[in-house]
Amino acid sequence: MVDLLRRRGISTEVLEAMNRVKRHLFVPPELRDQAYGDYPLPIGGGQTISAPHMVAMMCDYLKLERGDKVLEIGAGSGYHAAVIAELIGTEGRVYTVERLPLLVDFSTRNLRDAGYKNVVVVSGDGTLGLPEHAPFDKICVTCAAPSVPPPLLEQLKTGGRMVIPIGRYIQELYLVEKKNGIEKQSKCEVAFVPLIGRFGFR
Repeated sequence: MVDLLRRRGISTEVLEAMNRVKRHLFVPPELRDQAYGDYPLPIGGGQTISAPHMVAMMCDYLKLERGDKVLEIGAGSGYHAAVIAELIGTEGRVYTVERLPLLVDFSTRNLRDAGYKNVVVVSGDGTLGLPEHAPFDKICVTCAAPSVPPPLLEQLKTGGRMVIPIGRYIQELYLVEKKNGIEKQSKCEVAFVPLIGRFGFR
């Protein structure tokens, strides 16, 4: 899997982090023989674990650094949060918000079993962010929104970065940078499950 990602131009830091994460621990047992294929897999509740190349690209765009405080929207199986946790080190912290109780339990168990102690899974509406833990150095949204939720922009530090898929049928992955103003750059077309919530799809 990592060799395939290397050919896509993924940074060495992200490749090394992904090499340390045991992806088979984050998929349903009956799909473990497919865990290292570069494609999405179902994880229950109509949700999926993203293809490894998409996780790698999003982490690359964020430019994650050791000690970062990161907000993830959409915990899913916990895999993406585990890769982020590897990149920010034990001195960093990941808060990941998940709306489906089934996946709150699944991701919490997977992260615990894989040994990650710097990831906190929170049940709730991800479009609202986590104001009690803001501001965040980086924000990673793993489901497609109609537009950038205002609470997430508010909770992003000045100088911070966010990656977010936007669109319903035709989706684009955006890199959002908060400087003196807000800069948005489209990176590529993508296909994600919808972001559900107050500032997402209904």
